Amino acid sequence: MPLSTAVKRKEMHTRVVTCKGYLREDDLWDIEGNMVDTKPYRFGNIDRGGHIEAEEPLHGMWVRLTIDDQMKVHAAEAVIDYSPYSHCPKITPDYSKLVGLSLGLGWNKTVRTLMRGTAGCTHLTELLGPMATTAFQTVFSGRSEGTKQGFDLEERSYERPVMLNTCHSFATSSPVIQRDFPDYYEEG
Repeated sequence: MPLSTAVKRKEMHTRVVTCKGYLREDDLWDIEGNMVDTKPYRFGNIDRGGHIEAEEPLHGMWVRLTIDDQMKVHAAEAVIDYSPYSHCPKITPDYSKLVGLSLGLGWNKTVRTLMRGTAGCTHLTELLGPMATTAFQTVFSGRSEGTKQGFDLEERSYERPVMLNTCHSFATSSPVIQRDFPDYYEEG
């Protein structure tokens, strides 16, 4: 179902976020995120030669996290290809501070604390949120595809699902948990 009809309007900004997950040949996982911001009009910018053309990226950024099956970060790399200021790319090495952290409950809060204010780039840090979701989708779908050990719903041989109580449908009292993970279902 689409959104309702909007009032007459003019596009002013577009942000495209793309996240992809990969199984590596060494059995680790790479999660890559890319963010691109554009505007449909030309505007002034001193650091980029006086202006940025319409549809030319204002921001163009990448992050790669290499994680294991337990979602622990083994490597972190950030790159800024486009930014409004020439000083922006100097922060990218600081994203190596993510190594050793684990994606899971508290990830977003930990990242926002670690990379807050002048310790990070707002846009790179924002990108880490959807990358965490992509990591879960990648690792758990990769496991169910048979590329890794994982949940076997038919034989009910699984560990406590990490997604319990992370959203409405994964509430321990939901019909989804009652059906797919009955050992963890709780009357609500």
